[in-house]
Amino acid sequence: MSDPCDSCSQSVEDALARDVRLQVDRSTVDNQRLCPTCFADWITRYKEKMSPKKSDSGTTDSEIIID
Repeated sequence: MSDPCDSCSQSVEDALARDVRLQVDRSTVDNQRLCPTCFADWITRYKEKMSPKKSDSGTTDSEIIID
């Protein structure tokens, strides 16, 4: 069985597909089925947006609260 990638719409076999599910407070915010290439792009964007930014003093100000 093959379904389209939610990003590029190319057909992707189940064995190659990657499912990305984003949940906040146990409620699903986003759910995507991605081909390997789009998944790699998603990981790159995630790392860029979620990595701590360096401040002018060279230190990072990161406050992550895990409940």
